[in-house]
Amino acid sequence: MPAPTEPRGESRDAVEADHLRTALARRLADLSLEELRAIHQVLAPPAHTPSQSDSANAPKGQVWWPHAPQHRLSPSGTFLVTAATYRKQHHFRGAERLDLLRDQLLMSLREGGWQVEASAIFSNHDHFVAHGTPQCGRLAELLQRLDWDTAEQIHGRDRQTGRQVWFNFWESELTFHASYQARLNDVHQNPVKHGLVTQANQSPWCSAHWFETTASRSQVRTVYAYGIERVKILDDFDPIG
Repeated sequence: MPAPTEPRGESRDAVEADHLRTALARRLADLSLEELRAIHQVLAPPAHTPSQSDSANAPKGQVWWPHAPQHRLSPSGTFLVTAATYRKQHHFRGAERLDLLRDQLLMSLREGGWQVEASAIFSNHDHFVAHGTPQCGRLAELLQRLDWDTAEQIHGRDRQTGRQVWFNFWESELTFHASYQARLNDVHQNPVKHGLVTQANQSPWCSAHWFETTASRSQVRTVYAYGIERVKILDDFDPIG
């Protein structure tokens, strides 16, 4: 009787792969929701980080927004942030400077591992809602660097030095889903509240148009259904259109 032949390498690899898949499936079944989310963040393809060459080659008017909003509270923290210029001065008046602040904000959040959910940029302040990922850096440090970078660019445009451009920023952690949804809506609708546009999606420095074109219809309806009359956000800035 001929001796049994050894299985080929591919067969041994296939058997081992099946055993590993089975063991992994059993392990995953025992993980908590938070652990599964953390694993998903690690295994998900990394978000493309815009670079200077990206910005140079991008079609005019294109903004490097995330692919889609996620609209959930994050175990790493979800925050509403408002930042204001010193003495409410309109250092970012005009389309070019509003573009600068919007693009720097989005890039800084993405590079720092924060997922932006809503933002509104104005001549003397900005608002945004973002949630952290397991790899995110400290939000306060990110905002301090953003303030320094944008102030330097404004100084260069105005040919001035020694001026204080930014005053402060205020952050509040959102821990209740209803409060989170209402503040998303408030930030999206902020240009309308300030009387700069009649519909939020008309402003190129607001996230409303991105939100309406990338989120599902049910997400849009849900967020926009939340009333904003009682939402308290520091907002007495009177920006210039």
